[in-house]
Amino acid sequence: MSKKKNKAKIKNKAKKSLKEFDKYYYYEKSVQSAENDVQFLKKTYKEIKGKEAKSLREDFCGTFKISCEWVKMDKKHTAVGVDLDPEPIEYGKKNYYPELNEEQQSRVEILTENVMATGLPKADIVDAQNFSYFLFKKREDLRAYFKNALKGLNKDGLFIVDCFGGSQCYEPNEEETEHDEFSYFWDQDKHDPVTNEALFYIHFKRKGEKKREQVFTYDWRLWSIPEIREIMEEAGFKKTHVYWEGTEKDGTGDGVFSKVTNGEECEGWVAYVAAEK
Repeated sequence: MSKKKNKAKIKNKAKKSLKEFDKYYYYEKSVQSAENDVQFLKKTYKEIKGKEAKSLREDFCGTFKISCEWVKMDKKHTAVGVDLDPEPIEYGKKNYYPELNEEQQSRVEILTENVMATGLPKADIVDAQNFSYFLFKKREDLRAYFKNALKGLNKDGLFIVDCFGGSQCYEPNEEETEHDEFSYFWDQDKHDPVTNEALFYIHFKRKGEKKREQVFTYDWRLWSIPEIREIMEEAGFKKTHVYWEGTEKDGTGDGVFSKVTNGEECEGWVAYVAAEK
């Protein structure tokens, strides 16, 4: 191939990539920070248990990027990802799994399976992030999931979930976050104060393009921290801990989570709850 033709091919490929829309790519850039997530998991287990965690089970794993980052951290780390939806799993296999070397790949297992299934692999940490367990709208269903998570822990295991809340979660609103090449929109469409159910959307808008509406949809029940802790105890966990995010001077979260006994009154907050077996 001549240099002229090769340059034309590269130019056409670049144009094509600009037209393509990769929802999982933009989700990761906007919402997820797997590198920070695994650091938090590692630090929290060491703080509570006084030793290093080696194995992780990532429930509702989606593209299982957290599992991939976990095995990158240490040669002794193993990870299992569990999710019912084959689409994000296939995305992870094509985009994140190949970033691992052969030895790291051997320490990752991905299961297209229900997190409620019996006999799932056990781990030092079972982790459910991105508020995924909010899909359980009844107390007995959430308790059943927590019980299954408990069964999936090794001795001295830790179950960790994230959660969110604040006054802005109880009224329709849309928040835009601008990035270099696109904007991310978190849209709370509605909330029912009787059931505490809420409907959320994620929208994206790339520069020079129309806004892409409802790229992701979340039909959840908003579970409070006291409810989560109580249900964990009902499920058989012996002790729970709350990790609250610190605040920057401008009032936004700083991404640093510390163990607390009391939180802050604010429009929006993110926290973790860690439960001991």
